[in-house]
Amino acid sequence: MATQFKLTAAARTISLKDVFQGGEAKAYDLFRTLRWENGIAICPRCDHDQAYEITTRRKFKCKACQHQFSVTSGTIFASRKLSFTDMLAAVVIVANAAKGVSAMQLSRDIDVQHKTAWVWAHKLREAMASETTDHKLDGTVEVDGAYFGGHIRPANLKADRVDRRLSENQTGKRRVVIAIRQRKGRTLSFVSKQEADGVSLVSRNVNRTAEVHADEASHWDALHALFPTLRINHSEAYSLNGVCTNQVESYFSRLRKMVEGQHHHVSAQHLNAYASHAAWLEDHRMESNGVVTRKAIGLAMSHPVSRNWKGYWQR
Repeated sequence: MATQFKLTAAARTISLKDVFQGGEAKAYDLFRTLRWENGIAICPRCDHDQAYEITTRRKFKCKACQHQFSVTSGTIFASRKLSFTDMLAAVVIVANAAKGVSAMQLSRDIDVQHKTAWVWAHKLREAMASETTDHKLDGTVEVDGAYFGGHIRPANLKADRVDRRLSENQTGKRRVVIAIRQRKGRTLSFVSKQEADGVSLVSRNVNRTAEVHADEASHWDALHALFPTLRINHSEAYSLNGVCTNQVESYFSRLRKMVEGQHHHVSAQHLNAYASHAAWLEDHRMESNGVVTRKAIGLAMSHPVSRNWKGYWQR
């Protein structure tokens, strides 16, 4: 019997032991190489490719505009306080966590405050999500939605309990994650108040030549006028004659385990970040943790300063 890739040594190409044994200098060189080709510093202000290196401070001074900058200047990790070793270790922890990792666990693993780990993780999620910005799906595409949040605890006494299915007895915080997934391709996730919004999302993010698979929910009927569309009735079968939404359901399985098993509670405000994180992990699940780590760092090093998370706690 062939061994599953994720259980082989080929899937383990980096570990926390490697990170801490390598030390700060090796971690810094990795961030520098992934920021700039061959590690040659480029000024983030004027794009000049010649700079003086201030080795004692790990900074550079542009020969053209005299601007001083570091490896993380102009990136989502700008103004960082963490060492490169700690940042690399944090990325490895996130890469190794198949169902995500909570900010509390991350804060304990790298010995930082909870709010530091929480904001840092959200910055990394924002960088990961940028990988599929403006990405269009083609081929065979599956679409479905799953609801998260808005839980109402039932009253202690049976006589005081209400029908939580009725809108007047709900919190209004329940959201649906709409996932569009290309078979052997990428997964796009969106957060909305109703699953019917998925029709317009598919229209904007899927090429017209694609074949769309959906379940029997009535709002997906509108897809037939836009795409070659096939439907699967889940009361009869999960997959029939090649028609199914099993790939997108696989993504929802990962997301549910992430939300319920790791984070326990995710607010509607930040649900999209966790949904994008789960999609990124799902798309890169068959790559080694070393490759995943380098891709995550590369995305962070090419992503501009976050408008959402810069100075978040000073608002």
